[in-house]
Amino acid sequence: MENLKSRIENRRELFLGELTEFLEMHSVSAEGSDPEGFRACAEWVRGKLENAGAKAQLLETAGHPVVYAEIGSGERTLLLYGHYDVQPPDPLDLWETEPFTPTIKDGTLYARGVADDKGDVMSRIQALRLYIEEEEQGEHGNLPFKLKFFIEGEEEIGSPNLALFVRENAELLEADACLWEGSLRDEHGRPEICCGTKGMAYVELRAKGADHDLHSMFGGIAPNPVWRLVQALRTIKDENGEITLDGLMELADEPSEKDLAAMRSIPFDESSLKRAWGVDAFDRDLSGEDALAEYLLKPTANIAGIQSGYTGPGSKTIVPGEAFVKMDFRLVSGQSPEPVVGLIREHLDRRGFTDIEVVDLHGVEAAKTPVDSPVVEQAVAAWRDVGQNEAVVYPTIGGSGPTALIATELGIPTVMTGSVANLNSRIHSPNESIELDDYFETVAYFVRFFRRFGSR
Repeated sequence: MENLKSRIENRRELFLGELTEFLEMHSVSAEGSDPEGFRACAEWVRGKLENAGAKAQLLETAGHPVVYAEIGSGERTLLLYGHYDVQPPDPLDLWETEPFTPTIKDGTLYARGVADDKGDVMSRIQALRLYIEEEEQGEHGNLPFKLKFFIEGEEEIGSPNLALFVRENAELLEADACLWEGSLRDEHGRPEICCGTKGMAYVELRAKGADHDLHSMFGGIAPNPVWRLVQALRTIKDENGEITLDGLMELADEPSEKDLAAMRSIPFDESSLKRAWGVDAFDRDLSGEDALAEYLLKPTANIAGIQSGYTGPGSKTIVPGEAFVKMDFRLVSGQSPEPVVGLIREHLDRRGFTDIEVVDLHGVEAAKTPVDSPVVEQAVAAWRDVGQNEAVVYPTIGGSGPTALIATELGIPTVMTGSVANLNSRIHSPNESIELDDYFETVAYFVRFFRRFGSR
């Protein structure tokens, strides 16, 4: 391990320079205004993979291209998923540095995309180069397993073309295991290994009143769409904060005993989390194991935003003509987006809210890999190899993504590991950052993971 550390230390400036160059590229998928810039970023990633010895190419989609690469041979195959697109940097006035000018302060690297997901992508490519050096000096001469890179450019806008791509390229993506984009380090620096993601149904509920805003002197007789939405929303969650959507819990699979055991072994520091959020208590005063179970193993009914009427300075006395609310329902195994959207419609109709429109905006399936899968065991062992003896296995996470396309549809055991980012990385927010020591440790981690995967 000391030899690996010294090799990384000797390349520290080289590796940091590559990462910095990657971070300077404005690959913001939500903007969609610079297709040539996007292609240049994808070509840059392809070039780095070719320099590492892989056979790399761009595969077209209806949107931004996928970077795909292969290297090595053998009976077993490892698939690495990541993405080269990033979130918009807005609001710019909250950044303390320029978002696309990577800046180092006291060992922390600030830039848009460094934590999600360019740091993770680059650490894996650099780890591949180091691992190949080891193999060339050993008895194999090349990778004793096949390694595939699958790096998309639309993750930050919901991967709209990914499902079709995966289904059309199922044979190309075949593998024995998949490492999804990287996980986090917890508040004490422990790496997390996550074995699943929640599904999601994202909907908009729309209510209409008059065909234009009215003077509020008519507030006693004019239909008010905001009140209509508030009344409808109260039937989805009660005054105690419990979800009351008809039929939702009946769809949910019960967590396995192994999942429950993994959850109970998580060192959940709720006080640190409350401090980070600036709150005194969790919703419904949840605490301990109850709070962790709610976060990891139960569905949610979240109001992401509500809009109607006048919200500017001073007063404007109107009855709004329309109102809408955006909601995301995070789903557990057994709950699929389409049936859940149907439940919402039926639930509202049953209570007389037939006038409220339900718009299905987006959905992804839940995904799950058993916590005792061999790839999980290898992930834990590789962290031990680099001196992290307290890696924490999560049966799933509270977030969502297109993980089910690989884990469920293709049947490939899939985990999130790598931990370039940490709880203070401000992913999707201004001042996104990582700790450089974490980054270089992650490079070493992937070298060790490749070594373990290749030796099985």
